[in-house]
Formats: sequence, C-alpha cells, structure tokens
Amino acid sequence: MMVDDQIVFIVDDDERIREALSNLLASHGMRAVVFGSASHYISAVKPDIPACLILDVELPDINGLDLQRQIAEGDHPPIVFITGHGDIPSSVRAIKHGAVDFLTKPFRDADLIAAIHAAIVQDREKRSERAELGVLRQRYLDLTPREREVLPLVVSGLLNKQAAAKLGISEVMLQIHRRNVMQKMAAASLADLVRIAERLEIPITHSRRAGGSLA
Repeated sequence: MMVDDQIVFIVDDDERIREALSNLLASHGMRAVVFGSASHYISAVKPDIPACLILDVELPDINGLDLQRQIAEGDHPPIVFITGHGDIPSSVRAIKHGAVDFLTKPFRDADLIAAIHAAIVQDREKRSERAELGVLRQRYLDLTPREREVLPLVVSGLLNKQAAAKLGISEVMLQIHRRNVMQKMAAASLADLVRIAERLEIPITHSRRAGGSLA
C-alpha cells in the first residue's frame, strides 16, 4: 500500500537508475516522481506534502551540489545524495549544507531507505515548525500598532512604569496593552512571550534591573 501523505523526488540522468529506485521505493510503499535533470525538477509543480529529494551529483545540466546551494533558501525537501564518483570533499560539502546522507553507488538498499525515512521525518518537523511560525506571525499582525510597541519593551525586562515612560503613556494603560499582547499572542507566561519574540526575531534590548528578574 502506497503512503499518500509523503513523496520522494528522484533526480538522476540514468533512466535505469531512476527505474530501479522507483521500483525499490514502490516495494516499500513509497510514491516516487522521477526527473532526468535538475531543470525538470525545478520547473515541476510539486505537491505540498512531506518529501525527500534523492539527488545525483553528476547531472547533465548542473552539478547536484550546485543545485543544493541554489535551492537552499527555499522550502526544498531534505536531500539524499547518490553518486557513482564519491569523494570526501564532496560528501563533506553536501553534509555541511544540510544533506541527510551521501551514498556512493552501489549502495545498500537498506541504507537508502533509512536515509529517506530520516529525510521525511526531518521534513515533517520543518513543516510543523513553519506552520507554527506562520500562526505566530499572524497573531503578531493582529496586534495593534501600540501593542507592537509594547511587546519588545515588555520582553526586554523593563518595569511597567519604565516601559510606560518610554511610550509616554500611563502605567495603567501599559498594563492593559501588556495583557492584550499576552492574550493575543497566546503566551502562557512572560518567559513564553520572550520565546515567541525570539522566534519572530523581534529586536529586543535586554535591560538589567534590581533583582535581575523579569516582571
């Protein structure tokens, strides 16, 4: 039975390899989509589900390692490299830039399957993190302009009266905005709000005060 909520992309210019890998994955219940070149892979419309990219190093249009570098900034699936001409510098470069594994042909089927499973687990985790971050960003956008001014002051460690003075508002009004920020960001505690601000990369100027604690 095929697993429908995951997919494996295979980019290899050797048709025999593509067919052999497709058959291997099918025997393990995995769905595969094959490409004979990097350009075909890049231009293809891909389903938005957890995936793994099996990538040959030597391709007709671009080196697999160069492709890895080009797509590094996007939401590409984790890569498992396969090659018939492996060398230590190439494998080090691939792993250093995030590849799950670097397998030299002929490799054991079990090693490839294990690497694919690890890659898909990694992609599921990345997708979950992106989804959570997307929710946090939407919550932040739902804050009023004043609440967005209050948030970094609160998490920086300033007392309410200090934060209020910086904004030129009363301490009571600052407390109201602070409560609204906590509720809208679904923060269970100040420490939780600090972690949220860090994930959103909100600039925070940490403040030291008597006792060294946050209030």
